[in-house]
Amino acid sequence: EVRLVESGGGSVQAGGSLRLSCTVYGYTFDYAYMGWYRRAPGHECELISSITSDHTTYYADTVKGRFTISRDNTRNTVYLQMNDLKPEDAAVYTCASESSSYVGDCPVGQGTQVTVSS
Repeated sequence: EVRLVESGGGSVQAGGSLRLSCTVYGYTFDYAYMGWYRRAPGHECELISSITSDHTTYYADTVKGRFTISRDNTRNTVYLQMNDLKPEDAAVYTCASESSSYVGDCPVGQGTQVTVSS
């Protein structure tokens, strides 16, 4: 059974930082494409960052320069370092791999909540 477990969310003030983690179980992580999505209330799901097996990264314009994605294949974990957080970054963040299921554009998963106060 493939499981992706997110952690690291929380509440911060604007300008603060958080690091999200997503650990993968039951999947050959080393070759996996991994992505971070977020969904804010009333908004569509947004792919904000991804990383391939050769560490090629993608960032949405909304987070470029503030967020950094990385992976540790020895820990089967992908990270999302989020700096200079803004109130508009508040959302449920969910990670996904190629094996993830989706409802519409959103990967299915528990996710982790990020709240940013101004």
